[in-house]
Amino acid sequence: MGYKEIYARYRQQILAGQLKPGDRVPAIRTLASELRVARKTVEAAYEILIGEGYFVSQGAKGTRVNPELILAAAAEEAVLPAPPASDVSLREPKGELRLGIPALDEFPHKKWLLISGKAARTLRADEMILPPIMGYQPLREAIASYLNISRGLNCQPEQIFITSGYRANLRLILAVLAQPSDKVMFEDPGYFFGQKLLKRIAPNLHYVPVDRQGMDVDYLLRYHADARFAIVTPTHHSPLAVTLSLPRKHQLLEWAQHNESWIIEDDYDGEFHYTRKVIPALKSLDVHDRVIYTGTFSKTMMPAMRVGYLVMPKETIARFSELGEILETGMSLLPQKILAQFLSEGHFYRHIKKMRTLYQQRRRMMLDALQACFPDVFDFELTDGGMHIVAFLPRGTQDAALAEIWQRHQLRVLPLSGWYMQTQKRYGLVMGYTNIRSVEQAQELLQRTVQETRALLG
Repeated sequence: MGYKEIYARYRQQILAGQLKPGDRVPAIRTLASELRVARKTVEAAYEILIGEGYFVSQGAKGTRVNPELILAAAAEEAVLPAPPASDVSLREPKGELRLGIPALDEFPHKKWLLISGKAARTLRADEMILPPIMGYQPLREAIASYLNISRGLNCQPEQIFITSGYRANLRLILAVLAQPSDKVMFEDPGYFFGQKLLKRIAPNLHYVPVDRQGMDVDYLLRYHADARFAIVTPTHHSPLAVTLSLPRKHQLLEWAQHNESWIIEDDYDGEFHYTRKVIPALKSLDVHDRVIYTGTFSKTMMPAMRVGYLVMPKETIARFSELGEILETGMSLLPQKILAQFLSEGHFYRHIKKMRTLYQQRRRMMLDALQACFPDVFDFELTDGGMHIVAFLPRGTQDAALAEIWQRHQLRVLPLSGWYMQTQKRYGLVMGYTNIRSVEQAQELLQRTVQETRALLG
């Protein structure tokens, strides 16, 4: 490291407001030792900073950021742009109709606390060192058992890799199996946080349209048959909630087997189906082991848990293990122990069964409220399940402006058009309903926006 880099780092920190006028900076000897550079290198950087008025030397009192430095103009330049409304809406802890938030009022807190206390009291000395990279073995066993019974998979505990959730799954899979030049296909529309991540880690990213039968596999075969990865939400598409049709599932699996490509199945809310017909996971049809199944407990339990998992194809286990040792640190052990107990004692099954009935009721409440408040504004295409509603605009394209209005009233809806990357778009509002407790509550929330919604849409 040279003196110019040290100078640039300090100047940037001062302009960004991370170092403020009067703040003390390390002594030259201390910083040189920390950075493992010669003292003269640090001295040269400090002399320039002092000469330009950023630092002042106060003798025995050390060196400080100039207390008389005025940075009003620089501070204005350093202001970061506001995050997109979609980011704010999802991350804002307050507000209603948020996406992906399970019914927190019905979470079995007492049972969870009892298991948590027991797990903490029985923590052994050997469990206090480093957690297993691929996850706590009893949790891997419990997840494999659950997936085999409930989602129709045929996987072993050794195939389960515990992660911190959706984005960790994508990062790990592509780091282990992808080359920078590999073509990666993503649904359009598709989960926008997934889009943002993939734009950064998948240089050769392309999109496949989604219609009422899910991903258009014919389009994939026609224009991108050479793709290495296809990332899909086949059970309930995000955000349209349509299900990938059975013929298209077989088409996709044949493509992956023939091209030796990989399908990444994101089964983010596959547990929530409202008819007697359970939709099996795409992975359950995968006889050639070309599907990497991923899931998370954020939608079924609580987002703050940050526990996800993926099912590794058997031939890739060694590669995941090898690179996992480098990239991953292992999830915190205590939450894994609690969750393993929660699953193995049957509490998770009972919770999911209760939520299916509850969410079906709450979706009906939300739809009734929408139709009462906006009888001629939105169209709906009801699907088998899921955790959100898409209220389509049959006329007009102003869903972004409409979402802004609703968000100002603390309704954390998102514009459907923002989930698209290509030119062919549909328009509407994507909204959660899982924490709605009555039609009256839903109507009260929606009434906040009626006047402005009608004024916008005419």
